[in-house]
Amino acid sequence: MELKKTISNEELSELPLKFFDGEIVEIGDYSTFNRIMPELERQQILGFDTETRPSFKKGNVNQVALLQLSTGKKAYLFKLKQIGLPKKLARLLRNPQIIKAGVAIHDDIKALQKLSYFEAAGFIELQTFVKKFGIENFSLKKLSGIVLNFRISKSQQLSNWENQNLTKEQQIYAATDAWVGFEIYKNLVSYQLPDSLE
Repeated sequence: MELKKTISNEELSELPLKFFDGEIVEIGDYSTFNRIMPELERQQILGFDTETRPSFKKGNVNQVALLQLSTGKKAYLFKLKQIGLPKKLARLLRNPQIIKAGVAIHDDIKALQKLSYFEAAGFIELQTFVKKFGIENFSLKKLSGIVLNFRISKSQQLSNWENQNLTKEQQIYAATDAWVGFEIYKNLVSYQLPDSLE
């Protein structure tokens, strides 16, 4: 099967809308954090994303509020306003053996490093990775259409990610973004690259 290079907004709108439908774990206290970290440390590939409360004032940037990591079946939402960036989590983010795949991750990593500095390792920038496959669209939305053949909603993007209690819609949106990163990477590595591109 050959991947498309691009997808138009019209083609995208005709694809089925999908959301993450696995288990979502919110981590806003240390007992939950300590319980789930061994599961995460056993993973080889994780989808990665963050969310920050939007600022509508010029020059005012809010601190990153949420870190999302996802497998194919489980999404972990770390509420950074409540727990900060604990050492075990920083250790996972600098572990080169665990792949963390996401889109436009440079600013996400920088925002996390402001909470607690770590040397990032094991990260895959999908916007760069997809170029090997001749793909010319780089947004998460368009990549999900090209690689996964479905579209995702961005309706919660500008919501308040610092809420003490995330709404169900926010949980699903945040989980979906990280899960899609996981699925795009996993699907692409299963394709055989043409000899000329290897």
